[in-house]
Amino acid sequence: MAVTMVLQEFEQKLERLVEGVFSTAFRGELQPVEIGRKLIREMNLRRRVGLNGIIAPNDFKVYLSPYDLERFSRFEEVFEHELAAALRDHAEKEGYIFVGPLSVQVMEDVEIKAGHFDIEADVVEGPPEEQHIAAIELPDGYRVSIGDRPIVIGRLSDCDIVLHDQNVSRRHAEIGKDSKGYSVTDLGSTNGTMVNGVPVRTSRLMDGDELSFGTTTVIFIHT
Repeated sequence: MAVTMVLQEFEQKLERLVEGVFSTAFRGELQPVEIGRKLIREMNLRRRVGLNGIIAPNDFKVYLSPYDLERFSRFEEVFEHELAAALRDHAEKEGYIFVGPLSVQVMEDVEIKAGHFDIEADVVEGPPEEQHIAAIELPDGYRVSIGDRPIVIGRLSDCDIVLHDQNVSRRHAEIGKDSKGYSVTDLGSTNGTMVNGVPVRTSRLMDGDELSFGTTTVIFIHT
C-alpha cells in the first residue's frame, strides 16, 4: 500500500509540473511510473543491514534507449528530481538510511531497445569529511543528513523534510551551513520556529538543540 501511494504521488507531481503535457507525451509508450516502480523494487532488493539500521542504495542510474531518452529530455531534470523524491519518501516510510547523497541519473544506452530500460543501484558512501557531519532526527527516530546544500522543512511534498503537521507552513524553515557551522532560518512561517523553546528568526545550531516547527519537535545532531 505504501509503495502504491508513493508511486501515485510521484506520477501526480510529474503531471502537475509539466502542466498536463506529460500524460499526452508518454501515452501508449514507456511510462515514468514503470521506472519509479522498478527503482523502488531495486531499493528493496539491494538493502542491507548496517550497524545503525537498514542501509539502502543511494546511487541509481536509469539506462534508456536513445529514442526514449529523447522523449524524456524535455523533462529530464524534473524527472530525475521526482524519481529521487519518490525514493526518498519510500526510504523514509520503510526506515531505511543512506550513507551518502541520494542520486538518480537518466542515461543513454544504445543497446537498449525502445520501450525498455535498465537500472543500476549501488550503495555509495560520501567522502569521509561529509559523512555524519550533521543530521535532523525526526520524532520517529529517522535521521535526515544535512550536507553543504541547505535543506527546507515544511508541508510541501518537495521540501527536503516533509512534516505532516497543519501548524507547519508549506515552506517553514531552512537549515544551512556556512564557514561557522549550521544555522536554522525561519522562512516567514505562520507559527514561527523555536530553538530550545525560544522563538527565533535565525539561530546557530549546536548538537542536541531541539527545533520546533508548529507542534513538531526535531533534534539537531552534529557529530
